[in-house]
Amino acid sequence: MREDVENLDIRDVTANWVNAEVLAHQIEERIKALADLSHTPLFFGRLDYLHAPGADQAEGAEGERFYIGRRHVHDADGDPMVIDWRAPVSQPFYRASKKDPMDIGLRRRFGYTGGDLTAYEDEHLSDPAEAATTSKLLQQEIERPRVGPMRDIVATIQPEQDEIVRAGLSGTVCVQGGPGTGKTAVGLHRVAYLLYAHRERLARTGTLVIGPNKSFLHYIEQVLPALGELEVKQATVDDLVAHVEVRGTDTATAAVIKGDARMAEVLRRAVRSHVTMPTEPVVVVRGSRRWRVPAYELEEIVRELLDRDIRYGAAREALPQRIAHAVLVQMERSGEAPDDRVQDAVARNPAVKAAVKAIWPPVDPAKLVLRLLTDADFLAEHADGVLEADEQKEILWTKPVRSVKSAKWSPADAVLIDEATDLVQRTHSLGHVVLDEAQDLSPMQYRAVGRRCTTGSATVLGDLAQGTTPWATRSWQEALAHLGKPEAVVEELTAGFRVPTDVITYASRLLPHIAPGLTPVASVRENPGFFEVRTITGTAEVVAACAELLRNEGSTGLIAADARVPALAEALTAAGIPYLAPGEETTRETRLTLVPASLAKGLEYDYVVLDEPQAVVDGEPDERTGLRRLYVALTRAVSGLIVTHAAPLPPQLG
Repeated sequence: MREDVENLDIRDVTANWVNAEVLAHQIEERIKALADLSHTPLFFGRLDYLHAPGADQAEGAEGERFYIGRRHVHDADGDPMVIDWRAPVSQPFYRASKKDPMDIGLRRRFGYTGGDLTAYEDEHLSDPAEAATTSKLLQQEIERPRVGPMRDIVATIQPEQDEIVRAGLSGTVCVQGGPGTGKTAVGLHRVAYLLYAHRERLARTGTLVIGPNKSFLHYIEQVLPALGELEVKQATVDDLVAHVEVRGTDTATAAVIKGDARMAEVLRRAVRSHVTMPTEPVVVVRGSRRWRVPAYELEEIVRELLDRDIRYGAAREALPQRIAHAVLVQMERSGEAPDDRVQDAVARNPAVKAAVKAIWPPVDPAKLVLRLLTDADFLAEHADGVLEADEQKEILWTKPVRSVKSAKWSPADAVLIDEATDLVQRTHSLGHVVLDEAQDLSPMQYRAVGRRCTTGSATVLGDLAQGTTPWATRSWQEALAHLGKPEAVVEELTAGFRVPTDVITYASRLLPHIAPGLTPVASVRENPGFFEVRTITGTAEVVAACAELLRNEGSTGLIAADARVPALAEALTAAGIPYLAPGEETTRETRLTLVPASLAKGLEYDYVVLDEPQAVVDGEPDERTGLRRLYVALTRAVSGLIVTHAAPLPPQLG
């Protein structure tokens, strides 16, 4: 298939050089999408239908056989050899069971090692004599060592995950999933499915995956290309709102206030305050005639635009046309027959332009936010009845700032500027947005993401127990309301595929203290995993624990409170153990990653050493956030976890 594309001759099929460039680019993208992936087979399953799909079963139509793979593969004649996992005919591979065989006589799973077929396993779903069993190949695939970036899960998607993956494009889905339940993979595979089912629509409107940080995006960036999807953009929330350079930080209290949804009303008032009611008439001179629009009529036009509550910039553009229309009405009454060109000329008249500038001046969003944060009187005027006096004082900058460029903006300030920008000019909306680790967003950040999918849908992924910001969301209903998707369906994933039973049981001791209403994750792994808590006296024993785990196959992560990372880095270097930073790809020689606890979210390693749990808790502004950070750190291991501590463990761990 790839050779066929590479050998296409387009010299005589394009009308001009522009068409030729576009077609050449499309061919290049197609070749990329058909690239061979090392150690990845083209198919992983087979379905033998009892009857031909879609045929009348009563007629006894003979069954068909389909091989299921990551993408569609056809032979030289164009006949399908492998069916894309997203096709409707592939669905029973994930959903069929002994209770509901979905007209499947045989489901076969193939096992591969390094790209070579090494095993297969059959289930005769329609045979009442055969008992339902747990798939050994499925279990092995789930428990396979984690080396390198995140990979696709097309061979192991579970029925409850498949329901979410194949949910329609029109609705927004929120997935609450504990550690290792596969929520990130489900979100990415949902994008791949939607691109398959609604390719033309999403090609026009665009798709976006939003992650918590660059390390996380680097970790997941290969999943969609491996499924042949190359067009999906990835970004952090900070990337979306990068109207100014962020060089400053806020106190936790100030960040919570700036992230509060009430700030949207403060900004709305501040933007609209620039509109001044006219007190003078507008006099338009055309030739020997003078046309006068009185102040009361101008005021009616301005009030009507304000009442419509459209974007400030759109209303400002409409105002000269409304004034010009009022002049045209007078012209028609006097017997003239003006057309659209006359209206446009009147709208550009110096008198009309001067009136618009006085009534509805342009607003610079960054300058507006800067004034709110530096001018106590301006803030007090527009935050009256919205923010308390002490809240206003908390977000005011103590030092004067000369300009937008010299200001030390914080991440929360950038979100405020994005809100103000949207009040002035509508934000471009995409067809579908995936928002991962959503529990950590503030209401204002949810609004920023929601603006990117006002005309599209979203897939929201997160775990309330892993909310590690002071403004972390308290409930999905609240978060979805801020996102502008209150009607979204909330699904909960509770089967854990990543974290071993003993590890998740230990970590779940924290749940009553950090998220009392959540269902603990139940591990479905047959391998109970390796778990140990060690009392130590110094960093040498932490390094020794890392060396011990590196004797196993797979990756190892050393997770520690951010403040302890430099000392551990020094100790690892002194011991001659090479290590990576989060997001860097493991190699055969370097399989240890040193992870600050603040960057551990969303990452996974075969083995983990967790250093000083109490230091992880103490590194956060409050105990609840600290315990949530600890919960995240405890649940990064796939095969084994060693907890090392010289200080006493947090009492919540029992």
